Parts: sequence; C-alpha cells; structure tokens
Amino acid sequence: MGRRQVTVLGVAGVVVVGAAAVGGRWALAGNTGSPAGTPTASIATSTAQVVRADVADRQLVGGTLSHAGSYNLIAPGGQGTLTRLPAAGTVVRRGQTAYEVNGDPVPLFYGARPPWRPFALGMTNGPDVRELERNLVALGYGSGVTVDRHFSAATYWAVRRWQHAAGLPVTGTVPLGQVAFLPGPLRIATHDAKVGSAVHGGAPIEHGTSSTRTVEAQLDPALAPTVKKKDKVLVTMPDGRDVKGKITNISAVAVNQTNNDEPGAPATPLVPITISLDHPGGGGLDQAQVQIAITSELHRHVLAVPILALLARPGGTYEVVVTEGGSAGANRRRVPVQPGLFDETAGVVEVEGPGLAEGQRVEVPDDRT
Repeated sequence: MGRRQVTVLGVAGVVVVGAAAVGGRWALAGNTGSPAGTPTASIATSTAQVVRADVADRQLVGGTLSHAGSYNLIAPGGQGTLTRLPAAGTVVRRGQTAYEVNGDPVPLFYGARPPWRPFALGMTNGPDVRELERNLVALGYGSGVTVDRHFSAATYWAVRRWQHAAGLPVTGTVPLGQVAFLPGPLRIATHDAKVGSAVHGGAPIEHGTSSTRTVEAQLDPALAPTVKKKDKVLVTMPDGRDVKGKITNISAVAVNQTNNDEPGAPATPLVPITISLDHPGGGGLDQAQVQIAITSELHRHVLAVPILALLARPGGTYEVVVTEGGSAGANRRRVPVQPGLFDETAGVVEVEGPGLAEGQRVEVPDDRT
C-alpha cells in the first residue's frame, strides 16, 4: 500500500500520481535523452533540500465541524415560574446560571447523577453528596471539606459561603431544584420551556451539547477498515487553518445515507466517525464543512523530496537531478530513485536512490515563473 503508479501524460508540464498532478517540466524533459548538463527548454528551476521526514499516505474526506455530546437539562424539582433563560449558543459552566426560577438563579454543577433529594445536615451518605462537595471545592468554597459521601458540618458551612456568593438564600441546606447537575459545560442549542411557564420536577428546560469541538465524518465502507481509533488526522478548518486531531470513535454499524440530489437513487451505506481536535481554537462556527486528511500509512524518518522534483523516465522509472556548487546549473547529475509514499498534503514523496543523502539539493521548477 502506498506505492502508487505514476502516469506520465504526453503534455509538457504534467505528471500525475493517481489523480494528483505531481510534475512540472519533467513529463517531456525526462524522455528527451539529453545529458544531465543540457538545459531543458526555457523552463526556470530552483532547488530544494533532500530531507529526512515522516511521510504519510493520506485519504481526503469531507466532514462537519460540531460539538461533542448531547445533554438535556431537566428541572430536578421545586415549584415556581421560569423567569429567565440564557440565550441559545451560550456556554454555561460550573457555578454559572443555567436558568432562573422565581427570580433566583439555578447554578450548574458538574456531576454524572442528577440530584434526587435535598442536601442537609443529617442526610444519609451517598454519591450525590460527593458530587456536591467536589463542586464546592472546585468553586473555592470548600475550605475544610473532605470530599466523601458524608454531609458534614464543614459541608454545611461551605454551602453557606457558596449561597452567599451566588445571591441565594443562605441556609446551609440545598433544597431540591436549587442547583442543576450535568456531566460538564452546557452549550445551549434549544430552549424546551418558555419564560413564564411553570417549573416542576421532571420538566425539560433546555438542551444542547458540550463545549468541546469535534468533527463528524462518514467513510465509505471500503475505506473504514483501513482506519482505527487514535489514528492521526489533519483537519482543514473553515478559516483555512490546519489542525491536528485523532479519530476517537468509529461506528460499528454503517448508516444508509440518501442522496437528496438524486431522488429515487439507492441509499449509500456510510460509516460514521468522530474526530477530536488538538487545538480547535475559538469561533462559534457550528455545522461548517471541513476537509479531513486521514493518515492510512506512515513511514517515519525517511528520505523525502518535493513531489515536483520527480523526473519521469522511459519504462516507468524515475530520477531526480542533484545539484552541487550553489546553483541549479552547476555540477548536475541524475540519480535514479524509487518512489515510496506520496504525501500529497505536504507535497513530498519518499525516495530511495544510490548516493542520495539528506542535505543534498535537487532541482524543482521555479514557482516564480
């Protein structure tokens, strides 16, 4: 895999690797039979360095910028009137107001379990107490609190400090409905209740996603077996930046995708994948289209030259022109090479050839002409 047949077309300036143009003047120049020291036509050249690099064979697929997770915020209890909702698109983090009832904020705490009972001195131990204490400590009100399953006197005073800072009634107890729990930050997508409506336990308030940006894509089933979790990818973002990432999930089930542009056409099975981004950056774009380069094969620390340095020769062989002496026209010699992986994203190709070494310079077309 990765060894590609190079097709040379009978038009000056084109050498094709698969579907990608990789040559320049080399398509005709390589078949002239002229000695290495003889200039070819009037095409200007420059030089590029032979390097040692990691060369990857990448498959390009389209994807959609999204956000991870799907969260529904359900009122945990209490009675009252919904008096405020954050705007759609708002990211609500720990300690911030998720919504408001009777004019009082209902802060968001992080936890996998929703609250099912009030918190107070004398309550039985439980995992919900541990969740409450973790949040009090994380918000800076947990002085003296031991994060465990027990609501202690230290927990009582920590609750009072938090309630005072949050503008809530200072009681040292947390009635059901005074705080909401979700596994992490909530990026609000849609409101499920309207301001002015009654709030009761079990009422849906709003839903959305996490604040973590991801990329969703769908692969042809023929490509899916060549990728696996933790494979590295390169994602071209809507603003043109290239961001590194990795595959975090590959569906075990193909999903039939209908082509809306061709009514009546049979559905195409595709395999959904999810990609996490190393440094997604800011910006509020959601559902924007991105391009994904999936690394299907990687050769580390190999000799590489620009793809444009390849010179096609009769019989399906290739060479590069090595130059010495500081200019493209001095001490030119042809070196036969065997191409390996083509990294079309980086514009380089893995090569092997007698006498070819790191640091040498090879001729390439001058892109200024």
